[in-house]
Amino acid sequence: MCGIVGIIGKEPVAAGLVDALKRLEYRGYDSAGIATLESDGHLARRRAEGKLRNLETRLSEMPLQGTIGIGHTRWATHGAPTENNAHPHVTASVGVVHNGIIENFRELKDELKAAGAHFETETDSEVIAQLVAHLMSKGANPQDAVASALERLKGAFALVFIFEGHDRLLIGARRGSPLAVGHGDGEMFLGSDAIALSPFTNRVTYLEDGDWVVVTPDTLTIHDATGAEIERPVQTSLASALMVDKGNHRHFMLKEIYEQPEVIGHTLANYLDMSRQQPKMPEDLKFDFANLDRITITACGTAYYAGLVAKYWFEQYARIPVDIDVASEFRYRETPLKAGGLAIFISQSGETADTLASLRYCTAEKQHTLSIVNVRESTIARESEAILPTSAGPEIGVASTKAFTCQLAVLAALALEAARVRGTLSTEEINRLSRCLIEVPRQTSVALHAENAIEVIAKDLAKASDVLYLGRGLSFPLALEGALKLKEISYIHAEGYAAGELKHGPIALIDEQTPVVVVAPSDRLFEKTVSNMQEVAARGGRIILITDGEGADMAGDYAAEVVTMPKVDPFVQPLIYAIPVQLLAYHTAVVMGTDVDQPRNLAKSVTVE
Repeated sequence: MCGIVGIIGKEPVAAGLVDALKRLEYRGYDSAGIATLESDGHLARRRAEGKLRNLETRLSEMPLQGTIGIGHTRWATHGAPTENNAHPHVTASVGVVHNGIIENFRELKDELKAAGAHFETETDSEVIAQLVAHLMSKGANPQDAVASALERLKGAFALVFIFEGHDRLLIGARRGSPLAVGHGDGEMFLGSDAIALSPFTNRVTYLEDGDWVVVTPDTLTIHDATGAEIERPVQTSLASALMVDKGNHRHFMLKEIYEQPEVIGHTLANYLDMSRQQPKMPEDLKFDFANLDRITITACGTAYYAGLVAKYWFEQYARIPVDIDVASEFRYRETPLKAGGLAIFISQSGETADTLASLRYCTAEKQHTLSIVNVRESTIARESEAILPTSAGPEIGVASTKAFTCQLAVLAALALEAARVRGTLSTEEINRLSRCLIEVPRQTSVALHAENAIEVIAKDLAKASDVLYLGRGLSFPLALEGALKLKEISYIHAEGYAAGELKHGPIALIDEQTPVVVVAPSDRLFEKTVSNMQEVAARGGRIILITDGEGADMAGDYAAEVVTMPKVDPFVQPLIYAIPVQLLAYHTAVVMGTDVDQPRNLAKSVTVE
């Protein structure tokens, strides 16, 4: 995850910018840079590949003295992790640091080139600076130029701008990715989270999604997504360099749900070539998808459901049969495995005992072993032939949320790579599905807008003693995950079923006291799921339908409540529909008064049998 920071100070800010960036190192990065407005009114910057110590060396050789500046630790998305591609990006009039992905950068870049702009990098981020500079060249002031530019940008992002000739002005904006404002005495600060601001202040204003803010040494003016001025509260942060802060969220789980647009974007950046719209995988993978005739996937809990989604992807798009099992069963089955096969292991912690034992079994059976983990230094990562790390960052809540969707992001890109190598999808279809993945951070940000409606539904759901979840196809694993989340943190009994299995037993449970959550985007299986909804409605069951606008129009009459998601391609539906099932479980647990972040009897990492 990229880290961004901005400071308007009384003294030179270069050292403070670097100090703040050090507190964002936990997010991961491959280059860093800062820019300040020097005493002559011009922008100057210093950048370096690799770790922050390289930037510090550069600054010791070529100091910066400006009292206003911006800084960035970059996790490469578009373009290699080189000094030239490092942030900040500057033009003659504006500098910017950016966390996120600009989906429509190609169109904007072509438009700006036609207007005479000269681009120096391979990044999507440079287009932001060029766009604002172009608007300012037409007579717009910085505030109006940024407001107009934000209307043109498509994607999920956080931004901080600095302007040549304006030594008392920073402008920040967030859409999907987090951004906070720190309050000082004649000084102001902007940062990706309160941890970055902790050396300077504990008085923090958290921007809401869609907000943009104009900051001077003594004031801030916040505008919402419509452009209207709005107040946001000043809070006292307890963040330090050694802790992860909940921000303005009540629980870590909710904070981590809201981090998903950002962390999914950074995870995808590792496994998608955004410019070529193709999957990209590490070069050291020792297996060839073209020579595989079967894949084995093993995991536990939520990670198992991520693997179940991947089974659909690999079989449908890459035409590879997949065996999947929970690790606690797989490790004892003594499954016969053909030497040279591929075994995939999924674990947030990388320490899950049953998954580790399964990995060791597969290694002994001469399988290629590939692990998807959130902790690169974990035992599973060390013992695997290859790893595909997620970029979820620290996940404090016991119930996995952002780790799950980041696992899905990795698996989706891996399935596309398998389809590319095996030739089961055309180049055009690979490009199209890659574009769908690139849009996921923005679409998950849109999905989060359903929280208020879900919170209302949760008040009634909390009264139930049993809840059923139904889904078909790719929605079936989401039904299983939704039921697991509800059980984990609200302690309400819940079960997930394939919708086609309803008449094979579960329908006996349905009465007026049994809510039924139906995960059903308007895909090719939707009409079949509607028929299941009719059967539930006929027996008095209360249906909570999670669908898109088209599905709501077609089947809303059968549902007591409808949660509407954005319309997306079926390929990426699991990443989007994870959001509402997480929020539904979270708000139900809040109503129940349970310990959301540390539910009873559960541990974050299961390291024993």
